[in-house]
Amino acid sequence: MPESALKHKRTPLFSAAVLKNWGAAITCAAALCALAGTASAQPSSPVGLPGTVGSDVRLKLERDGKLTVTEVVSIPDGRTAKRVVPLRIAVSETRDRVFEVTDASVQGKGTATASPDELVVALEAGTSTVTYTVVGAVAKIGDTLELRWQPASGWDTALDSVKVSVITPDAPKSVNCLAGEPGTSKPCTTAELGDGRGVRATEIGLSAGERIDVAVGLQDGVAPANARIEETSGLAAAFALTPMTALGLGGLVVLLLAGGVLLWYLRGRDARALAGDVAPVHVLVTDSAGHVAFASPDGVLPGQVGTVVDEHVDVVDVTATIVDLAVRNYVWIEEAGALDWRLVRRNPADPSLSDYERAVYEAILPVGVDAVLLSELRGRRIDLTSVRDALYADVVAKNWFVRRPDAERSLWWWVGIALAGLGVAATVLLTLVTGPALFGLVVVVAGGALALGARWMPSRTKRGSALLEHVRGLRAYLVSATPNDVPESDREMVFSRSLPYAVVLGESERWLGAFAGQRAGLYWYGAGEQAADLRRFAQRFPAFLGAMDGVLAQAGHLRLLHS
Repeated sequence: MPESALKHKRTPLFSAAVLKNWGAAITCAAALCALAGTASAQPSSPVGLPGTVGSDVRLKLERDGKLTVTEVVSIPDGRTAKRVVPLRIAVSETRDRVFEVTDASVQGKGTATASPDELVVALEAGTSTVTYTVVGAVAKIGDTLELRWQPASGWDTALDSVKVSVITPDAPKSVNCLAGEPGTSKPCTTAELGDGRGVRATEIGLSAGERIDVAVGLQDGVAPANARIEETSGLAAAFALTPMTALGLGGLVVLLLAGGVLLWYLRGRDARALAGDVAPVHVLVTDSAGHVAFASPDGVLPGQVGTVVDEHVDVVDVTATIVDLAVRNYVWIEEAGALDWRLVRRNPADPSLSDYERAVYEAILPVGVDAVLLSELRGRRIDLTSVRDALYADVVAKNWFVRRPDAERSLWWWVGIALAGLGVAATVLLTLVTGPALFGLVVVVAGGALALGARWMPSRTKRGSALLEHVRGLRAYLVSATPNDVPESDREMVFSRSLPYAVVLGESERWLGAFAGQRAGLYWYGAGEQAADLRRFAQRFPAFLGAMDGVLAQAGHLRLLHS
């Protein structure tokens, strides 16, 4: 049997033998043929015996493949009639042919409503006109184009007579009409090709629940084939692309695009700050006494610089902070052997230190400890969680970020993983019940995209992006400045105050090299020869930075980057 043959929910309409001998089965009584020959193409009042129900149906196929239907139904006084038309009709055990009905309306006493699964018409006594449009009635069967619809079916009452007329854009090639119980092959009382573009058929006496099924062979190209077949079981059905799943996929694309645009906009400030020309950043200032000093842009501290630049608290941020504490006379650093250094408490922590600086100070020199060797710290395994938390809280408090970058990344990653897991569960469940499993896959894709995009979620505020541009200017200063830019009497101070920023921005080697030829006694590092010769200091200090990074990295709380 051809796959397009309509069936009423898993019950075949026709047998192969009946289809083979259809032409012989269609006969016409002379009187009834005369009646059909004089039938008008326009619906007229159904003619039946008193107290019976009659229906006159006109089908008109448009060039765009839509089928407009007009039914004129006569209901005797004191009675009602209801018609339920299934719009999903089985063509095999695993596939349905799906029709779509739109614009259903009634002129008269009654209602007509259409859902994706059925058309329901409820009429009261009198003559009513029911109109609606069908999409999906034209199918390609091999090399033949066929129009198929059931002009009468699903009535809860017997019909005395049903008259059907079909108008097509071009002359039809054939007509087959069946009447009776769904699945039977009884031909209609009459069915014939009319003159020109018409087809006419009649059925006398149609019992409740019986149907009339009309199939009209069409000229090639008269209308586009719009029949839709959907899988009803198995994996193919669960993952079939339906209008609902297509809508879900479209919604996902819209959400992903919207999220991408939002990230692009938020990240665009950073991109512009990183790609544009560097605005002048004045870090060398002259005081009232004529001395030149270093002043960071916006008063940003070395640890804050590193966190704002890469959105992470790293080992190098803490190392640069320790150097800065030494430069600011809170800690003394001195060599204690070939590969060891001693950190000595010089001044107690005071209110001028930020919370994260205080946490760094207490991590390396706890209360009651005035001096410690780097080798001793290596065995002590410093706890840097409080440092990390305080530094993240600091950059949020300064309004460089809306929320902690690490918490933001973690939140969206877990939300994405949970969403993807929910999508997997939904996909499995919908597959088992032969539901729209593509919806589950849509959720999986959305969750995966969210988890992958979590790394880009923490966006700087407008103020944070502005600071990023200032940091670029600071880096340009570290790359280009020379001792000749600073009076000799101020070089030690400018060199020392700039050094922590060179450490955190990865420019320490260049900065040390630029001032290596100077002879100046460093006030915060070593004594005697250790502090007097900057060339020697430039050779030894990178080893201290590497050793300090290693000690801090042992804590396992922060990323290890090379300064």
